[in-house]
Amino acid sequence: MNFCGLIFAMDIIYKDEQILIINKPAGLSVLPEGWDKEAAYLVKTLEEQYGNPSTGSGRVWVVHRIDKVTSGIIIFALTAEAHRSLNIQFEKHQVEKTYHAILNGLPKWDEKTTKFPLRVNVGHKHRTMVDDKNGVRSETRFKILKRYQTTALVEAMPMTGRTHQIRVHAYALGYPLLGDILYSAPETNIIPRPALHAYSLNFTHPTTNEAMSFQAEYPSDFKTAVKMLREK
Repeated sequence: MNFCGLIFAMDIIYKDEQILIINKPAGLSVLPEGWDKEAAYLVKTLEEQYGNPSTGSGRVWVVHRIDKVTSGIIIFALTAEAHRSLNIQFEKHQVEKTYHAILNGLPKWDEKTTKFPLRVNVGHKHRTMVDDKNGVRSETRFKILKRYQTTALVEAMPMTGRTHQIRVHAYALGYPLLGDILYSAPETNIIPRPALHAYSLNFTHPTTNEAMSFQAEYPSDFKTAVKMLREK
């Protein structure tokens, strides 16, 4: 995969002196991967292009992460003060994160809240798994947006922030994400990755205290998948 092409195509949703919000392409890690020191990663590119020269620093602070295979909205801080403010908001669950996903299968429910406790980084594939004894509290709220012939487009709101949380909770409900082979979805030619997109963020601006809300447009592979399913 050509990461350079992905980076230059990346959408800048919003930027000011304090924060930077982007629509991350799928296939690009937020931070360096331990097994490949030479691989491109998002923070390095952002620091080169969007560091804050007025503060004398090109640093970009990570506030939260989304998986390498997941596309969508992510916010970074450009000052230490903004970083502290946003961290507090995330820790206190004051930030509303909404994802869109495509489930493999058709649930009978319209809305569902899951609270399966999760244990992360299990086995050589570093999967997350439901573990009622040793797992930590986890909660995801699902809502059906559209039903297709054998799949469903859903809104997923993670109330906690565990690794692979939405993917594992969907799998535990019996409806793994379309294309999510790691969590037992069958192979498909509809989308080449787990069908998960970080769609929106609602938060308070770290310096102006203004309520802010942003959305990230679907990338081409997710758009194509929805179009194909709609036409089936």
